[in-house]
Amino acid sequence: MRRLAAVEARLFLRDPLTAFFSLAFPVTLLIVLGSIPALRRTSPDLHGMSTIQLYAPILAVFTLLLLGLNGLPSLLAAYRERGVLRRMSASPVRPGLLFAALLPLYVGIAAVSVLLVVVAGLALGVTLPRQPLGFLLAFVLAAAALMSVGLLIAAFVPSAKAGNAAGALAFFPMMFFSGIWLPRDMSPALLNRIGDFTPSGAAVQTLQDAWAGHFPHLVGLLTLAAYALLAATAAAKLFRWE
Repeated sequence: MRRLAAVEARLFLRDPLTAFFSLAFPVTLLIVLGSIPALRRTSPDLHGMSTIQLYAPILAVFTLLLLGLNGLPSLLAAYRERGVLRRMSASPVRPGLLFAALLPLYVGIAAVSVLLVVVAGLALGVTLPRQPLGFLLAFVLAAAALMSVGLLIAAFVPSAKAGNAAGALAFFPMMFFSGIWLPRDMSPALLNRIGDFTPSGAAVQTLQDAWAGHFPHLVGLLTLAAYALLAATAAAKLFRWE
């Protein structure tokens, strides 16, 4: 597992485009949004917060969506297409071991990106998460849920192109429910209610709760845990080597 993780880390760092979009793009987007004065003003309609404060946790989830729904499916599907997974199947490597090597790497990359978002947010007037333990718990469960959904897609797609297409089919609806186009505090109540039961919507809501100083709501945490458990189990059961 350590060898697999080390190799995957080196391969990730050799791809500057992937590294940019995973690490630098969310921070760049936050800085661009923060350069608009109107988005830095607090509003009573947003419970005394500014729009840029709402976008900080959304961009944290955006990183997880990029890695989980774009990165993992295309990576594993490319390995399947090139016969890499078929050769692995003749070794002691099992799906669970392969997942265990990839997940810490991708969660670690996401954690670095979120840290950069937090640091950039401080320069733009965004406070640190006021409930750090709740924020950490929400982030871990959000990462587990979204990465597991990505692994479920990657378990059976036959090629890199199919992996990109399947990932995109899940990526854009989840972006919508995460509030990347319209923050959840500005969305209709019905859409927010539906979003609460999607992994991206639950992830943003729990992170926003922790950022505002409240411990994340139990329903959101349980929703993320359920997606993580069910999707990861299904991915291991449905995984195809070729």
